Amino acid sequence: MNHVISVEQAKTLDGLFGERVRSTPQDEAYRYFNDQHAAWETYTWAQMNVHVANWQAAFDKENLSPGDRVAIMMRNRPEWVMFDQAAMGLGLVVVPFYVEDRADNISYMLADAGVRLLVLEKAGHWREICEASSHVKSLQCIVLVEPNGEIEADPSGETDDQRLVTLKDWIPSEANAVRHINDDPYALATVIYTSGTTGRPKGVMLNHHNILSNAYAGSQVVPVSSDDILLSFLPLSHTFERTVGYYLPMMCGATIAYARSIAQLQEDLLIIRPTILISVPRIYERIYAGIRAKLAEGPQFARKLFDFAVDVGYSRFEYRQKRAAWKPSFLLWPLLNKLVAAKLMSKLGGRLRHAMSGGAALSAEISRVFIGLGLPILQGYGMTESSPTVCVNRHDDNVPSSVGQPIPGVEVRLGENNALLIRGPNVMMGYWNNPEATRAVLSEDGWLNSGDVASIDAQRHVTITGRLKDIIVLSTGEKVPPGDMEAAILRDPVFEQVMVIGESRSYLCVLTVLNDKNWQKYANEHSLDANTRDETTEEILLDKITYETREFPGYARIRKVAVMAEPWTVDNEMLTPTLKLRRSKILEQYRTEVEKLYEGH
Repeated sequence: MNHVISVEQAKTLDGLFGERVRSTPQDEAYRYFNDQHAAWETYTWAQMNVHVANWQAAFDKENLSPGDRVAIMMRNRPEWVMFDQAAMGLGLVVVPFYVEDRADNISYMLADAGVRLLVLEKAGHWREICEASSHVKSLQCIVLVEPNGEIEADPSGETDDQRLVTLKDWIPSEANAVRHINDDPYALATVIYTSGTTGRPKGVMLNHHNILSNAYAGSQVVPVSSDDILLSFLPLSHTFERTVGYYLPMMCGATIAYARSIAQLQEDLLIIRPTILISVPRIYERIYAGIRAKLAEGPQFARKLFDFAVDVGYSRFEYRQKRAAWKPSFLLWPLLNKLVAAKLMSKLGGRLRHAMSGGAALSAEISRVFIGLGLPILQGYGMTESSPTVCVNRHDDNVPSSVGQPIPGVEVRLGENNALLIRGPNVMMGYWNNPEATRAVLSEDGWLNSGDVASIDAQRHVTITGRLKDIIVLSTGEKVPPGDMEAAILRDPVFEQVMVIGESRSYLCVLTVLNDKNWQKYANEHSLDANTRDETTEEILLDKITYETREFPGYARIRKVAVMAEPWTVDNEMLTPTLKLRRSKILEQYRTEVEKLYEGH
C-alpha cells in the first residue's frame, strides 16, 4: 500500500526524512553509479539514515548554531541529500550553489549569506573560487568530497588553507542517532539565490512549510507512488528539481536514480528505465533535435510516416481530452505505435508514465510531437519565490499551450498590466538581506508579483503571454536580465545599440548596431577592414562582449553576435518615443538573422 506522508506528519523537511525512514526503512531510496566500483549501487532509507547521523556528528565539530548558513556545491548524488538532511535536522540553513557557477558569483553569495561551512565536490572548485573568496570572513570550514590526492595549497602558493579538510577525514565512521532539533515548520530552511535585475543574485528565503506544502500539493495532481523511479539530472540547486525531484518522491516513497551526466543521459535512460521524468525544455529539445537529425538522414517515406504517426497520435490525445471528435485514422494507431511511437519511446526507457516540463516555456511543436508519440508532457509554471510550483497541467486536463491550473492551496489572479499574482503557503518569506527587493514583489496581504504577463481562462488554465520586465528565460530555466547586460555591453564604445536575445533558447546571442566612427577607428588600429563581416569580426566583438559581461553568471554568456546595418530609430519603429527598444519589433524585423544564430540548436 502506498503511503504518502502528509505535511502535518512531516512538520519539517528533515521530519519528512525521519517519517520516511520509519515508514519504509528497507525500501530502495537512491540509486547511483559508483565510479570506483564501476557499477550502479543503492541505498535503502535505513542506510541513508546512518549516513545522515555521521554527517551530523561531523557538523557538531564546527560549533554551528541553529540558523547558521551552510553551503553545498556538488552535482546530484546521495551525499547531497545526506548533507541537506543532516544540516536541516540541526536547524542549519542550506544554501545550494550551481557547480558551474562563476567564482565571483560564488564569492558574492558566500559573503552575502554569511556562510560558515562549504561542502565542495572537487579540489578544483576551491582553486577556482579561493582567491575570489579571500574576503569572506564567515567561512570557517571547507569540506572536499573528492580531493583527488593531497589538498593543494592556495593559488598564491604561499600557505595552505587551514580551513580545508577532506570528507574522509572530516566525517566519522559512526555516530549517535539522527537528531531533529527544530520542529517549527515556519523556520528558515534554505536560501536559494536567483538572478536579480542588477546582475547580482538575490537570496530567496523559503521555510520548511513553503516547500512541504508545495511538494504535497504537487503529489495530489501528479500522483507518485513507491513503485515509481525517477531519473534525476537537473541540478539539485534548481528549486524545480529540489522540490519536485527530491522532496516530493521522498514524500511518496519513490526511488531516485542519479544520472551520471547529461552526456550519458541517453544511456542512463535505457539502464534505469524511469517511470517519471522531470526536466526543463532543453532536454526535450535535445531529444527532439536528435529525432529530427536521424529522420533527415533517412528516406522521405520514414519522415512522412513519422509525421503521420504524430498527427494521428495528437488527434487521439485531443479526443481523449474531449476537445475533438473520433477519427477513422485512430484505427491505424496500433500499427503506427508499433512502427514509430513505441520504438522512439523505448529510447526513453519505455516505462514513462509522467513527463513534466518546467522552468521555461516548451515550444508548441516539441510538445505536440511528444504527445503525439504517446508521451503526454505536463507543462507547469513556477518560480523560486513560490517554492517553485504554481500551476501544472493534469493528465485528464492537459492544455499544452497553457501551464495548467493552480495546484491545490495556491491562488492566482491578474494584477496591473495583467501581471500574474500568486498567493499561498508556498510563497517565500522574502529576499535575504534585501527588504527593498522584497517589498517590490510581495504585497502586505501576501500576493507575489511574478513579473510575468498572463491570461486565465474560464477553467482557470493559466497561459503566460509575456514578461513585464523582459527577463529572458533560457530553455534551461535560467533567468537573464537583458537590460542590465545590454547596459554593460554598451560600455564598449564600438557598440551603438545592442539587444540580447534568447527567450526559450538554449543560449544567448546579441543583435547589434556598431558605432561607425569608433568601429572604423578600432579597425584602422588593428589593420582590419571595417566593412567586412566575417568570423574574425564576430570573434573580436564576442571578446568585447564577454569582457563587458564578465560579472554576470556563467549561464548568461553570449555565444554569438550578428551585426545589423541599419540603426534602430523611432522612425523605423525599432525604438519607442522614449528611445526604448521595441524588442518584439526588432525580433520580427530580423527573424532570418536570428534563426541563423540558432541553426542546429
